[in-house]
Amino acid sequence: MKNYHLTIRGTVQGVGFRPFLYRLAKKLQINGRVWNSHLGVEMFVQSSPSELENFLTQLRADPPPLSKIDDIHCQIMESQTDFSEMTIDQSSREESAHYATTPLDTGVCKKCKEELFDPSNRRYLYPFINCAECGPRYTILKALPYDREQSSMSSFKLCKKCREEYENPDNRRFHAQGISCPECGPRITLYDRHSKISEGGRSIDIIVKALKEGKIIALKGVGGFHLICDATHTRAIEDLRERKKRPSKPFAVMVREMQDAKKLTELNAHEESLLGSSRKPILIAQLKKDAKLSTQVAPNIDKLGVMLPYTPLQLMLLARFDKPVIVTSANLSDSPLCATFEEIKNYSHLWDLCLDHDLEIHHRCDDSVVMSVGNKTVLLRSARGYAPTHFRLPSAVRKNTLSTGANQKNTIAISFKEHMIISPHIGDLTSVESMEHFERSLHAFESLYRFAPDRIVSDKHPLYESTKWAKAQKCEMIQVQHHKTHIASAIFEHHLKEEVLGVAFDGSGYGDDGEIWGGEFFRGTGDNLKRIGHFRYFKLLGGESAIKEPRRIALSLLFSLYGKEAIQLKNPTTAAFSQSEMETLYLLYEKGINAPLSSSVGRLFDAIASMTGICQKISYEGESGLRMESFYDANITQSYPFEVINGEIDWSMMIKGVLEEANQTQAVSKFFNTLAEIIYYFYKQEHLKVVVGGGVFQNKTLLGLLSGKIEDLYWNEKVPLNDGGVSMGQSALVLEKG
Repeated sequence: MKNYHLTIRGTVQGVGFRPFLYRLAKKLQINGRVWNSHLGVEMFVQSSPSELENFLTQLRADPPPLSKIDDIHCQIMESQTDFSEMTIDQSSREESAHYATTPLDTGVCKKCKEELFDPSNRRYLYPFINCAECGPRYTILKALPYDREQSSMSSFKLCKKCREEYENPDNRRFHAQGISCPECGPRITLYDRHSKISEGGRSIDIIVKALKEGKIIALKGVGGFHLICDATHTRAIEDLRERKKRPSKPFAVMVREMQDAKKLTELNAHEESLLGSSRKPILIAQLKKDAKLSTQVAPNIDKLGVMLPYTPLQLMLLARFDKPVIVTSANLSDSPLCATFEEIKNYSHLWDLCLDHDLEIHHRCDDSVVMSVGNKTVLLRSARGYAPTHFRLPSAVRKNTLSTGANQKNTIAISFKEHMIISPHIGDLTSVESMEHFERSLHAFESLYRFAPDRIVSDKHPLYESTKWAKAQKCEMIQVQHHKTHIASAIFEHHLKEEVLGVAFDGSGYGDDGEIWGGEFFRGTGDNLKRIGHFRYFKLLGGESAIKEPRRIALSLLFSLYGKEAIQLKNPTTAAFSQSEMETLYLLYEKGINAPLSSSVGRLFDAIASMTGICQKISYEGESGLRMESFYDANITQSYPFEVINGEIDWSMMIKGVLEEANQTQAVSKFFNTLAEIIYYFYKQEHLKVVVGGGVFQNKTLLGLLSGKIEDLYWNEKVPLNDGGVSMGQSALVLEKG
């Protein structure tokens, strides 16, 4: 018999790992002790070498469902101790950096759901039921190691019955840190705009009645407040849009069960697995034509964001209200999620009733958004259930590195020792409140992991708030090019060592030549990407205002092709302006006043949407591309001609082809096909694996076309392929160089 010291690293805290080790050791008659530490989970065991090998084999073969083991380090202890039993010890509290992976929030598990609706169970209809395998984790975590006293649950002392469950090795809530019951746990309270009107279960009855009347409810969730209303009630949704100043951006809907999701959307097996997973994301799926929803849920598009309940409160509500409900963040654009009743009171004009609870949200966290293309995951927003995202590095970093991400869909990344950790979605850094949220998120990471940066990496764009913030710090600073980070991010995730063809399509990004890039081709490795192609530059008439008005982009392209004669053309774009407006804009075009150059494919989408009469102005990012998808016909296989001259892609023949097209479906379908053909052209030229990134590839139609044409196609699956993955790409570029 010998004494061994085991160190297990990975996602091993807050997932029932210590109880699992305890039970496994008891089954194999191995004594010792186990505890959480800054490294993960540590364990002393007393056994023979063969018994230890058997223990480790069973540990690796069947760990707890929510855990992920990165590595197990085992060493023989010099001093020998006789252990009379196996025990779970108090967590250690070292002041050094934390390497334990942060536990993620997960949806209600099957067993807890059964107990929730079992009248004989003492947690019947208890809104905070959870166990070692489900419930909030990251959002209530104050410090690592993950223990009850270091979470928001520290405010709730276990009652006698919960304490007995917690201490009973045969109970499934043995050492489950977040457990409680109606006697000792959090409580719900319902308010109108003036005062408290109800507590406890009766509040659900009042909410159900209000939903039927078309009212809007603020509901506190795991990571913040949502607004909900009846997704079949057009007047209620129009009211919600008016209050949120959200004229047409689609809403996500929550349904009670998978079969309800199938009534609204077309789901394949991979999409079902994503939607039904413990992470419970919003899934973007094909909307059925006969779906019983208000047309105001997702106007002018054929996609729907659908999700399943992931909290007991949501389950209880949808059990009583048997219709889909809209679920959207209870805030205004450019503002972070509300996490307290004091904050949500400032938005009382958005809601009629507010259901609050007294479990503190320590980390705000949005719902994650995913879609499926070719049975592979496309992560559009990484938040609840997916983030923080942890990567093990092949070797220790030379300097602690903080990457500040992009200005839109911002995330941050920290790298230290052999670890890279990417934050949940922070949002667009376009307001004072959003920058405060950025700084809160940074301080939270510094506190959780006891991290301090030796250097900061930012985007090259001088006007990004994340760049301005980085420049204001007294720290070594490195700037990297935006589109290279998109490619580097996917290269890093997929461990690609050879040269690749990188394709970065998005709305805009600061180029190495000072122009606005967004339709770029690169060749090289992670730390050495050379631009080998791009779309021909065109002018953005009105600069920033052109982003909200596709008609300005289209008119600029018409001026480029036909000069001032474009004003006399008859098409949807010119019809969207008055004669005097076009003459003024032509003067600005000629003189280059407030008309920066761009190669952006995102802006080309806008131009085609205008020329085909699909939309002339947009109210949210990516609207033109989403609306164009509903016009795509897979039976149309033709594309428009194009030329590539010294790496520059000439779009003029494509634009002329669109203008000559009498049919919207023909024009849109050929445009999508042409983009795929352009990428395929570079692929045949370079004969390399293809890595794609950038917000344009959130377009399911385009990404699906590429998946069908190129076998060696890669994109980010563990972080977003849009700007949400930029912070990881920034880190990857810098770490490759040391």
